[in-house]
Amino acid sequence: MFDQGIPATFIQYAADILADTSKGLSGGVIVRATAAYAVEYDVNLPHPTYPFDAPNKRTALYENLMAFSGPQQYRIIKELCDHRSFPIKPSPERKELKIRLVTRYSHLDPKDTPSEVNETLIEETKHWLEDYPDSLSLYSQALDKYEHGAFQRNLLDDLRLSLETLLKGIFQNGKSLENQIQFVGSHIKSNGGSSELANMFLKLLDYYSKYNNSYVKHNDAVIEEEIEFILEITSSFMKHLVRLSAKNG
Repeated sequence: MFDQGIPATFIQYAADILADTSKGLSGGVIVRATAAYAVEYDVNLPHPTYPFDAPNKRTALYENLMAFSGPQQYRIIKELCDHRSFPIKPSPERKELKIRLVTRYSHLDPKDTPSEVNETLIEETKHWLEDYPDSLSLYSQALDKYEHGAFQRNLLDDLRLSLETLLKGIFQNGKSLENQIQFVGSHIKSNGGSSELANMFLKLLDYYSKYNNSYVKHNDAVIEEEIEFILEITSSFMKHLVRLSAKNG
């Protein structure tokens, strides 16, 4: 229907998961959600009301999604993955759908000022943090602030606290970030990481801690262009540490 966008095969894949017979959105929710987007984008839907004239809800969702442009489809599928009618903890299928969506089609992000942040890394980090809910909560708060371009100092503080809370969970202690660094190298090596990686990790964490002390604790002005880097390096730290722990746990 559109020259550029998400292939119909992927739209069908998304519809099969989001409108799954037993675990997906209800027919009524599908119509209400897609109708709201249709009003926003001035789009005519093949199934604007419920009950709909379709053999099943997967088909209804697929055909409604196909009425939108690529950027609109991207936004709708991404937001439907986290629809409030789903359980808070996403299913493996929805997690995989969202990761594939942002990995392949993030160039379609319709935001006025699309973020250059690595969305695949963000989604994978959220996945690995599921067993550390306190850390995940702080990480999600930071992402919300980043999304809205506000509270830059608070955003950095949330990221630092998220990493600090994760390390407390992994090492089962109550130490501050600065006092955890000594344990990280041995943790990496004891879980199969190389000495070179452990040493690099230690140096990066040390500089990371000093950076946060300068901007968060001392209330200095944050350089906006650096926030994306800090978000991604924090995500990489946490993802790698949790994967190491899970692999050898």
